[in-house]
Amino acid sequence: MRKHLRYRLLMVAVILFSWCIFFYQWINNTNCPLDQEGPRAAEKRYEEKIPELESRLLSAQQGMENLEKEVHKLQKTLRQRELMSSEINLNMTELTGDCETLHVAVVCSGFSTSRQVVILIKSILFYRRNPLHFHFISDATAITILTTLFESWNIPLVNISFYSAEAMMKEVSWIPNRHYSGVYGLLKLTLPHLLSEAIEKVIVLDTDIIFASNIAELWELFSRQTGEQCVGLVENQSDWYLGKLWKNHKPWPALGRGFNTGVMLLDLFKLRKLNWKSIWRLTAERELTTFLATSLADQDIFNAVIKRHPHLVQKLPCAWNIQLSDNMRRTLIDNCYAEVSNLKVIHWNSPKKLKVNNSHAEFLRNHYLTFLEYDGDLLRGRLFSCLKADKARSSILKTLDEDDPCYIVRRERLLTRRTHLYYLDYEFTKHDEYDVTLVAQLSMDRLQMIEAIFKQWSGPISFALYLSDAEARQFLDYAQFSYVLNSRKNVAYHLVFKEGTFYPVNALRNVALSQVKTPYVFLCDIDFLPVTSLYDYLRKMIRQTDMNKKALVVPAFETLRYKMSVPKTKAELLSKMDEGLLYTFRYHVWPKGHAPTNYGKWRTAIKPYKALWEEDFEPYIVVKKDVEKYDSRFIGFGWNKVSHIMELAVQGYEFFVLPNAFIVHLPHGPSFDIARHRNIKQYRSCMNVLKQEFLKDLKGKYGEKKVDEVVNMY
Repeated sequence: MRKHLRYRLLMVAVILFSWCIFFYQWINNTNCPLDQEGPRAAEKRYEEKIPELESRLLSAQQGMENLEKEVHKLQKTLRQRELMSSEINLNMTELTGDCETLHVAVVCSGFSTSRQVVILIKSILFYRRNPLHFHFISDATAITILTTLFESWNIPLVNISFYSAEAMMKEVSWIPNRHYSGVYGLLKLTLPHLLSEAIEKVIVLDTDIIFASNIAELWELFSRQTGEQCVGLVENQSDWYLGKLWKNHKPWPALGRGFNTGVMLLDLFKLRKLNWKSIWRLTAERELTTFLATSLADQDIFNAVIKRHPHLVQKLPCAWNIQLSDNMRRTLIDNCYAEVSNLKVIHWNSPKKLKVNNSHAEFLRNHYLTFLEYDGDLLRGRLFSCLKADKARSSILKTLDEDDPCYIVRRERLLTRRTHLYYLDYEFTKHDEYDVTLVAQLSMDRLQMIEAIFKQWSGPISFALYLSDAEARQFLDYAQFSYVLNSRKNVAYHLVFKEGTFYPVNALRNVALSQVKTPYVFLCDIDFLPVTSLYDYLRKMIRQTDMNKKALVVPAFETLRYKMSVPKTKAELLSKMDEGLLYTFRYHVWPKGHAPTNYGKWRTAIKPYKALWEEDFEPYIVVKKDVEKYDSRFIGFGWNKVSHIMELAVQGYEFFVLPNAFIVHLPHGPSFDIARHRNIKQYRSCMNVLKQEFLKDLKGKYGEKKVDEVVNMY
């Protein structure tokens, strides 16, 4: 049908063009009788022809207009047909042609590698025009991180599969490997029998790769494999396999310069037919009797196989793997791309990564940093050539009324914000069954407070940071150069990337809370400093308390002095209060928030005492980690902690104030959301609407009678 419409359009264009030529020739071929009849006679004859000329011109114009209408009509029909064809593709599970799914395999393990692989993924997504299916061979850590990342990223036409690296290690752990990648550097050898037999081709990539072109161009090179060629590789751009780097350097056998396995095209169908597993194992066993261990992990074994079976290798153009190693041959790299348009893949295959010495390093580093800071949410765009509706996301938003004055506030709850768990290295060993984690959230402008908290709290911490991609890079630089941050590994940093208009305070708290490893949590805010003894004291009080439906309240205080240190004892704190250097938290602007703590009783208390819940109570508490999550409808400023404490009260929690615990709020400038709450009437009105809806939902969840018993004023 589409070809037929295009043929009709072509015919109309030809007819239209013919009309124009005919009219032009008719005008220019009219005989001019000046010489035979004289000027007056000729003028008279032209005057007689004017009506006829005007009539023909009008007819021609009308014909051209009719033809133009027909062209527009046919073009509109063609667009409708193409749109219908796209809609038909929405329900297709198998895409072909331009919509063929490209399979990509990556070995990814640990915290730093999981962070590195995101830059690779961004570069692929930026240029791609095809559906993608990523296959990750990963450890438990990377699976947790990447599963959450891709689920929250919500990229159309991207599928993810995970394969346990631990389960595959027995296949390769018998091979000694001197390379810094360790046993993980050998796992690519297992791909032909690890991946499903339904997958016949796969692109295999290292994590330190950056694409500068459409990955479909690389996939197209599969079609150029001939005969038994089944492994596509770029020649090695260093002299490693030539054995000339230093005296007595004896590399594994290789064909010529050898090949780099950072980028590979594997024809899995052919490899399985050849019994690949048997081939590489026999080769490795034979060479290990001489070399005892691999120096470059899987690359040594692939090259040894190719040396004995050169017909298996397909030599790829060098631009598909620009290798920035310490031992690269510069002339080879210079010849790979004379212009930027020829650059395809950048490979930082050196332990130094971006610090490698190279004449092109500055330009290539900028390319890397571009993707490091690139807003990943922009990569959620659909592929119009093979459109597949994001039905789940769009249908939820359609439930909202765009004319609702609180529409912008309501839609924030429905946003799925991209989340990268454990952005930095994390190590945790549970102290005991009473261990407690400090839980807090922050934005970039509160980053400096982390170091201050570290000095006061030695226990584990779970932070949720709300950052843009560019701010994430700044945070990474800050963390890598901060001695204080580098000295602690029991702190988990979970990045939630900015999206929407408001600060998603409760959603951030839930991210940090969900990743806690200890049995108990201290729910705090980033702008509070605990007394240095608090971590040990809380564990002691937890041990002495039946924590079932119990919440331990840590009294909050504040100072207006930027340079005042946190008191070390309760006696010192009371002394500073008497001097007017410390105050009960928000006593002058929001006394209701902490009034039930009963600070007067706390001054003389020597054992925990019960605090009765009251309206707007929002203390900082210690509870079991399976505590109810925060209600994410509350954003920005107002009712975010209050709603949480209210729900705990409805659930039957009792609140006990700790007599020797305290935290001190540090002074800082007001946040944008506080200013919005104070100055925008509509914002306050919407917060009140959400509050009433929360109370209604609370009654639906726990029963109206039970809620009224606690919240009798409603």
